[in-house]
Amino acid sequence: MGLFGSVSGKQVDEFAKSLAQDIAKRYPPTMDRGGGERKISQKRLTSILEDAFNKAVTFKTQHKLGVYKKARLSNTFRWELTELGYGEKFIETATEGLVVYISRKT
Repeated sequence: MGLFGSVSGKQVDEFAKSLAQDIAKRYPPTMDRGGGERKISQKRLTSILEDAFNKAVTFKTQHKLGVYKKARLSNTFRWELTELGYGEKFIETATEGLVVYISRKT
């Protein structure tokens, strides 16, 4: 159970995609690429990402994600951010943050 967890891969993928979509609602890809007239503060962006990461930690705890499911979650999250059109720097930062949060001992 430690390697795989108690949730299906499809459920992990759906959650990862919804996490990326939640970020996109609050911080659209156009803002990341510098488009649009609105700018977002670093503090606000950090808050948006931390909210998403905390949801991921809750999901991990509820479903007892194993090593493979954590990897699947982070990879699906990365690919969804790419699909949404975010820049590589943002994708790297967001994915790394997600991995750090879900890898912590609870």
